[in-house]
Amino acid sequence: MINYKLYFSFFALLSCVIIVFITLELVSMWWLVLYLVFGFIIIGIASLTMRWNWFLKAFTRLNTNEKIIAITFDDGPNPEYTPQMLALLKKYEAKATFFCIGEHIEKHPGLLKTIANDGHGIGNHSYSHSKTIGFSNTKSWLEEIERTDQLIEKATGFKTNLFRPPFGVTTPHLASALKTTDHSCIGWNNRSFDTFIASPKTISTRVLKQVTPGGIILLHDKQANCIPVLEHLLQVLQSKHYKMVTINDLLHEN
Repeated sequence: MINYKLYFSFFALLSCVIIVFITLELVSMWWLVLYLVFGFIIIGIASLTMRWNWFLKAFTRLNTNEKIIAITFDDGPNPEYTPQMLALLKKYEAKATFFCIGEHIEKHPGLLKTIANDGHGIGNHSYSHSKTIGFSNTKSWLEEIERTDQLIEKATGFKTNLFRPPFGVTTPHLASALKTTDHSCIGWNNRSFDTFIASPKTISTRVLKQVTPGGIILLHDKQANCIPVLEHLLQVLQSKHYKMVTINDLLHEN
């Protein structure tokens, strides 16, 4: 894992050096402006790129040659589309992992129980999935995570040790919260962009090009375009002799 504290220390030190150079009129103020812009861009990209392990260690794939793969769904449970996903998974005898939002669990606890009873994995995806959640402090992260954990346990009877950050954003505050709750941070290495791409065919082609043993596919069970995508993926993966497993299965292999 990259030591982000060391990066910040170096960033601050070099900023001071540039300021001294400016004071001595050896360089212009634009050097500092450009340096700060570049530095904050790097931090922003790092926050959105879990595989860099910048602020915390995230599990994004299993290094293996065995033909196993994990299909994951974010943002459910959804009363319209999640049952259709479950029916397809049952039809192809595949397992998946659902990263659920607390507010949705509160509305549909029975659906979450069905997911668990079907043998699928369940993960915590925050309570609110707020658009500004990435700016939360440690206390707010803990409230989001612990509240959703309680809802998952109440609906299913078991605790989850999996957490996926909304939007894939990681921060030092989230790292501190997960250290307290002892969750594994779960990312992906095969992003479908199904929330941006409307065409199921385009999504399926994109995902299948990136399929690798031990990979983690990111889909969403909150929209209609994922239903034909899932069926096509299951058909192709099955024909290629892949076994679709839960994230916990991958972690146990790790």
